[in-house]
Amino acid sequence: MTGPLSGVRVLDLTRLAPGPYGSMLLADLGAEVIVVGGGRSGLPVPALSRGKEFITLDLKSGEGREALHRLVAECDVFVEGFRPGVADRLGAGYDELNTINPRLVYCSLTGYGQTGPLAQRSGHDINYLAVGGALGTFGPPEGPPVPPLNLVADFAGGGLLAAFGVVSALYERERSGVGQYLDVAMVDGVLSMMGMNFMDWGFPTLPRRGEGVLTGTMPAYRCYSCSDGRYVAVGALEYAFFKNLWRSLDLDGDVPDHLDPTNFDTIEKDLTEAFRQRPMAEWVEHFKDIDACVTPVLDPDELGDSPQIAARYDNFRLSAVPAVPVYSRTPAEAGPTETADATERVLARFGFSSADAAKAAGPRDRAAVTGLCWPPLL
Repeated sequence: MTGPLSGVRVLDLTRLAPGPYGSMLLADLGAEVIVVGGGRSGLPVPALSRGKEFITLDLKSGEGREALHRLVAECDVFVEGFRPGVADRLGAGYDELNTINPRLVYCSLTGYGQTGPLAQRSGHDINYLAVGGALGTFGPPEGPPVPPLNLVADFAGGGLLAAFGVVSALYERERSGVGQYLDVAMVDGVLSMMGMNFMDWGFPTLPRRGEGVLTGTMPAYRCYSCSDGRYVAVGALEYAFFKNLWRSLDLDGDVPDHLDPTNFDTIEKDLTEAFRQRPMAEWVEHFKDIDACVTPVLDPDELGDSPQIAARYDNFRLSAVPAVPVYSRTPAEAGPTETADATERVLARFGFSSADAAKAAGPRDRAAVTGLCWPPLL
């Protein structure tokens, strides 16, 4: 592998989505990522396995723990996602690993963090959104809040910020010469991303759930149905864009003040009627040279035919989402996706014989770390 993190070695003990996504980003940037599993719990998340190697260690056995410690001695990063205290019981806590390798960057990625009354509680993206104050802003004014898939807490507040924290710690290590411990909580990530919206809460920009400038209810910033039942997304927030939108639709009268709530009903009625006159494809053609922030709402299986996506990615496929999407002198590179057990091959690089590797792996049907909840239990 090449890339800005080439030469960085990562041990990943995480499960489900957030941790595997974060370590995949590191792999995309050139890091060597070794996922440490144990029996059934070592099953990878296929969509997040790119560029990684998977090994089995029985962390409930002395041989498995000794093997882990030998790997840690030659690694730069260690990522775990267990509930507080579990890694310690597995011989993989920060204090123990720090004595083995003081340069180690150790990242604990959990939903609620290492402290607080919820630290030992299980949860998922929807729970972290709820506790972090984001879920209460999503969805229509009437009815229950609606989570935006599991993108915000799991992938952005969890995996993405964990990877960012790891890279930052590696950079700091170049100055200090020592590693550090990172307590990454998805709730904290949600709080960080909601900072601007918290400032707007209770004010006209975001008075309550489902109302405000960016909630999809303001006529200049929402989706409209076309004659074929498809949708276009309109993001004409600034006056210049809204003016282009209004005039391009040949609507009667002067361009109204699109930010004045007293005009919302009339504007929405006019735009709704206008967009219902043509199918989505015709609106795409209509607005291709008009700077009005109007785009088609594409389904995932249409992305391969999008001129914009095609211009940025060769042969885009849903089953092979591109590597870290940052174009630079040292671009990310998607490594091969190989989810087969590579215990013997990987441990050989650390000086293990085949027999010692087999002892460290333990029985293949034993689950050293189990649990589908997040973070998992021992």
